[in-house]
Parts: sequence; C-alpha cells; structure tokens
Amino acid sequence: MSVAAPALPSSPLIDPLGRAIRYVRLSVTDRCDLRCVYCMSERQRFVTRDLVLSVEALDQLASTFVRMGTRRIRLTGGEPLVRKDFTALVARLARHLASGTLDELTLTTNGTRLAEHARSLADLGVRRVNVSLDTRDPATYRRLTRGGEVDRALEGIAAARAAGLAVKINAVALKDDNAGELPSLIAWAHGEGHEISLIEAMPIGEIGADRTAQFLSLAEVRRGLEAQWTLTHLARRTAGPARYVRVEQTGGTLGFITPMTHNFCGDCNRVRVTCTGRLYLCLGQDDHADLAEALAEGGEVAVERTIREAVARKPGAHDFRISAGAAAAVSRPMSMTGG
Repeated sequence: MSVAAPALPSSPLIDPLGRAIRYVRLSVTDRCDLRCVYCMSERQRFVTRDLVLSVEALDQLASTFVRMGTRRIRLTGGEPLVRKDFTALVARLARHLASGTLDELTLTTNGTRLAEHARSLADLGVRRVNVSLDTRDPATYRRLTRGGEVDRALEGIAAARAAGLAVKINAVALKDDNAGELPSLIAWAHGEGHEISLIEAMPIGEIGADRTAQFLSLAEVRRGLEAQWTLTHLARRTAGPARYVRVEQTGGTLGFITPMTHNFCGDCNRVRVTCTGRLYLCLGQDDHADLAEALAEGGEVAVERTIREAVARKPGAHDFRISAGAAAAVSRPMSMTGG
C-alpha cells in the first residue's frame, strides 16, 4: 500500500494587526464531569453527540493548522479526558511532535481523571498539563463544582507529577469563595513544585448568577500578596496571556491572567476551535467560521481557505465587561469554546 507524501508547509497565518497565529486551542468535547458555578449553569445543555467531530476530523483540522505554522496545540473541553477516544487523538497528533513541526501538545483538565491517563499521555509526548483547581478545601470544592471530590483532582495532579509531567495550576479568583485561600493555594502549589496562575472571572456564557458577585480584581489580590511576600517581575513570556512574577519566599512562579482589569490582547497569537468545528477568532467575540462544513465540502484545501479568510478579520481585542445585571459578553459557555 502506498503512503501519501506529507503535505507541504503553507505560508504562515498573519492577522490584520500583523500577529502570527501559532497557537490553537482545540476543544474535543463540551461535556464535563463537574459543573463549576462560574463556568456553566447547573443544568447545562450540551451539543448532541452527532455534532461532535470524530478523532479523524479533529486530526485533519489540527494538522492543517500545523501546516499553516501552528507550533502549539492545547486540547481542551469541557473536560477533555471524559472523551473515551481522547488518547487516540493524542496518539495521532503526536506525530507532529516527532517530526518537529509542533513544539508542544498539551491539555487543560480538571484533574479528576488524570490519574488514569497521566502515564499514557507522558508516553505519547505530552510534557505538561494545566490543571484547574480553585481550592483544596473539600467543602468549598464540592460547592464550587456542584458535587466534585477534591481528592480525585489531587490524586490526578500527583499522578501527573509521578509520570514526569510538569503541572501548572490554574485558579479562578472568586470574591466570596476562595479569596482568603489564595495565598495558601499558591504556597501549596510552589511547595509541590508546580507553577500556578490566577485568573479573573470572565463574562462568558449564561450561568444563572450575577457575575459581579463573583468578580475579584487581581490587582486587589496582588496588593494583598505583596503585603506578605516579595513579588519579582519576570520578563518570561509563554504562548498564553499570563504575566509572571517570582514569589521570593517560596521560590515559585506565579502568573496573573487579567482579561478584565488589564487587557492582554495586543500580542494575541491564539485562535480556538470547538468540538463541532467552529473556529473562534477571539474568546470574547461571537465571530466564527465553520471548519466542519469546509472539511465536509472541500477537504483540507477548503479548510485552509476558510481559516485564512477568518484570520483576516481577527479583532484587535475582546469586549469583556462586568456590571450588575449585564448580559454575558458572549452567550456560548466556556465549556463550548474551550479554555
């Protein structure tokens, strides 16, 4: 049987502001085994399974992006590890790591199923994972996730570390829920050898709650941290939006992701693809292109054309605002767009 020659590299993706698009966040499912209060409503409606792209289709979309210059792919959800064939997708995409056309393949997870998958992910070439963990307190975790057990997440984090995966903790700062615990969460993460980033709550999706009741400015959080610790600015930049400091007393790295109080869009090099094949150019905008339709009608040539046409209108910034009674900036939930 003959083997098809690899597709030739394509010219890079450049948006209207001259930003090179080299980072794709690819959602594999909008489903999750938790129901975090800031992420989705208690009775969240998910897309029907017939609309979710197959592993083969997701691979085709991701591989087209790689050919167009993408160097990093983050697999997201929902919770990506609830998808039964998730490892099969990672195995397919790992060929781009082996060939050197992809620098990093990673994922964002809540950690509850990470203990089952950490070793196989490491064996396939994944080198680090982001784990969403807003609290280590069992009661607070159960309330924020509407029934989750924090021990499962902590076991997943420990398994990832044992498998040789670097772990970065992501914690959403919530005014009445975990604000007082953030210093101890940071100290714990650094004590375990993990980086940690704090994130401001964003007005994405209708969650049945007032966003202003949840919102906590990270400028305020940082002032509190600086009252007890020395934070040294780091020039380090990654593919994501965090700005980093070193906590001198712990020796660990702390990131601040501030979509509400300090817009980070100026050097955005990211786009997002949902599990149904919609390409979103900005987390805080509704403009999108249908890559699933392009793939079905014209294969990877049509997909590339659709991507280029979409990126040519990538906006300069999001429109996030939080105010009492205001509607969400975009109606789709975070679990649909992917983190």
